[in-house]
Amino acid sequence: MASSRKPQVKPKASKRIAVALSGGLDSVVLLDTVCKSQQAPVQIWAFHIHHGLQQSADQWLLFCEKLAKKYRIPFDFRLLHLKSKKNQGNIEARARAGRYEALTDLCVEHDITELLLAHHQNDQAETILLQLLRGAGAAGLSGMPEQRLLGTTEDGVAKITLCRPLLDQSRKDLEAYAKKHRLRWMEDPSNQDIRFRRNAIRKQIIPQLEKIQPDAITNLARSAQLIADAQTLLDRLAKLDGKSIFVEQQLMIKPLLALHSADLPAANNVMRYWLKSNALAMPSQERLQSWWKDLKTVKADANLQWQHDDSTIRLWRGQLLVSKPGSKQMEAGEWVFESVLARSKTLGLSAQWLADCQKRGEVEVKERQGSEKLQLQANSPRKTLKNLFQEGAIAPWLRQAPLLYIQGELVAVAGLGVSYPHLIGSGKRVLPKWVQNPVK
Repeated sequence: MASSRKPQVKPKASKRIAVALSGGLDSVVLLDTVCKSQQAPVQIWAFHIHHGLQQSADQWLLFCEKLAKKYRIPFDFRLLHLKSKKNQGNIEARARAGRYEALTDLCVEHDITELLLAHHQNDQAETILLQLLRGAGAAGLSGMPEQRLLGTTEDGVAKITLCRPLLDQSRKDLEAYAKKHRLRWMEDPSNQDIRFRRNAIRKQIIPQLEKIQPDAITNLARSAQLIADAQTLLDRLAKLDGKSIFVEQQLMIKPLLALHSADLPAANNVMRYWLKSNALAMPSQERLQSWWKDLKTVKADANLQWQHDDSTIRLWRGQLLVSKPGSKQMEAGEWVFESVLARSKTLGLSAQWLADCQKRGEVEVKERQGSEKLQLQANSPRKTLKNLFQEGAIAPWLRQAPLLYIQGELVAVAGLGVSYPHLIGSGKRVLPKWVQNPVK
């Protein structure tokens, strides 16, 4: 990705929101309504995603930049490189995933708390029909929510709210608004290509449905909301059924299979809720049935794993765990040093010693090479990391943990702890903690 059209000075504001501006009718109407309704101390930004899939993409970028200047608001963009990935899935799905990732990056960079998208009632109806054709369940048929959380902090707290304020407005409503206020927008030629399923539904299916039922679009959107309410109840039921099954982010197989034998729909609901909690897509009915077959026949010590939604689901020691793709663990986090309260009995590293070592460049992060040893308790011997990981029941694929070295000595291992001989109980002290970067 590339960026940018950045203002030299960022005006101060107590709250920042952004409009995802494509240049089409929907986003132009959204930007106009937001700019006319919002007042200080709210600062409005416009974000554009340049997909690079059409020759006219540069013109769309320039149009959006000029529009932002007209409204006197800050503007920034991202360039996606989708062409470089040949034969990697549906181009619509890849463009959508890349767009959300890029918008999230922009929000984080510019401290945006609310991101507004211009999806409207027609978009919702098209989404429902697409999901019906795919044979989706309640989660898919719920359509697009009016609000959802996007992105998390290191503590898992959401920091961006994605909003769709036009979901109760039809495209005809937006066209009427644009005509009344004499707005200009760009027409996307790809929207006419019925080789794309959504375009085929928009151009061929929905007009026929409206001939049969004039309120088809409104009714489809209403059904989506009713199904979303039902899905909320299903999620609540999954939490109740999963009390003895959910252990942090893992699934305990024994009680899960017991539920499967007693109540298959409830077990399916628990499995789907767990997948959603791990930000994974819903599986097809065939895939879910295949998983149940594997779980019922696999041996306890078997090395079972499934590939799903670009992630790996593994069975280990009676639990299902998710391993997401990405960089090596060392490249996906950093060591931070948290202060220990002076009156606390908690042991820690000498803060002065650490500061001196940092000045001299004697603090390093290394990968495991093998045969490293660490003493974690006062009256325990130094043990190899292999033994410590085994004793701590840490999964094999999580054992390539980052190591913290100070003055050439191993001081801490992510997931295990801190070297006891290096700890002190008085004076200013700190504790090293490995912090994982948030998953995008």
